[in-house]
Amino acid sequence: MIKVSVMYPNEPGARFDHEYYAEKHMPMVASKMGNSLLRYTVDRGIAGGAPGTDAAFVGMCHLFCDSVESFQEGFGPHADEIMADIPNYTDLSPVIQISEVVVE
Repeated sequence: MIKVSVMYPNEPGARFDHEYYAEKHMPMVASKMGNSLLRYTVDRGIAGGAPGTDAAFVGMCHLFCDSVESFQEGFGPHADEIMADIPNYTDLSPVIQISEVVVE
């Protein structure tokens, strides 16, 4: 199983609409990806590791798929539409990482 993490850096003055992201964008992504998406999570950054520090990321999601190929099959055909929705909730550029899930 793989996890695609889409993380938005916590930059001063940046805009991020958590409600839109959780209630509109991510359900749209899930709908487009269909059965290639096993599940997803949405996170809101609240603090850094040290007391009194800000979270490194203001928001993120994690998409779980069977394989990189299944992710690409589900996301690829809809990539333009999904990416075009980003300005509706943020002016940040996401950091994306694909990981193998070793322990679940």
